[in-house]
Amino acid sequence: MSQTTASPALAEELRRWRRTRRLSQLDLAIRAGTTQRHLSYVEQGRSRPGRAMVLRLAEALDLSLRDRNGLLQSAGYAPVFPESRLDSRELGAVRDALDRILEGHMPCPAVVVRPYGELVAANRAFSLLTEGCAAELLDPPVNVLRLALHPKGLAGRVDNLAEWGGHIIQSLRSESSRSPDPRLDALIAELDGYLPSVEPGPDHLGFAVPLRLHSDDGELHLITTLTSFATAVDITLAELRLEAFLPADDATAAILERKARASTTGEG
Repeated sequence: MSQTTASPALAEELRRWRRTRRLSQLDLAIRAGTTQRHLSYVEQGRSRPGRAMVLRLAEALDLSLRDRNGLLQSAGYAPVFPESRLDSRELGAVRDALDRILEGHMPCPAVVVRPYGELVAANRAFSLLTEGCAAELLDPPVNVLRLALHPKGLAGRVDNLAEWGGHIIQSLRSESSRSPDPRLDALIAELDGYLPSVEPGPDHLGFAVPLRLHSDDGELHLITTLTSFATAVDITLAELRLEAFLPADDATAAILERKARASTTGEG
């Protein structure tokens, strides 16, 4: 055990994250491969762990790469995870891969987003979700969460807005509870204000329901999938999410195929 006095900031951050994760000192110590006594000393500011131990604690707490850097800095160590610009040369291969992934989801709409719903890239089928949306919601940087739930956005075409929007809000609240973030909380409050209230009846199936979107070609039933880059060691890449809207039935699949062909040939 190090005899150097730990930073009070590290002690405070460790306690905060451990309580947020609802772990006892013993639980966290076992996960990190250390002793409860050592962890207790760190949380009291009586011991300064080495950089490797701080990283082990961050991993045991399941922190994001950004928060792992923050924990290192609170302990007096330099960050180890880089944060590259998405348009940098270092991420050139990543951008090419994202373009291929988005194109591979055709004819289904698919987007890549940053934290807080900021749109990074989308495939051609994304236009299906922007039809009729107010111009101000489509001005860069586009926020896909606001676009989805705003009355002047996609919401006007969603037949089950309360349930589907509730699923989005529920997911965001779960994210906020795991990594408290005032900016995210403010966004949640804004988005929640756009949704109608819903009183669950006897046939209520919960909020995790397909999106029912009406269009000129008929009602679309879409399920969403979220993909993250779990093995990324760059903060920018680790924070990206790919969201795809997949057909939940044969009728929806046929409509998506027809729309894709029409956009390619320039028809209707």
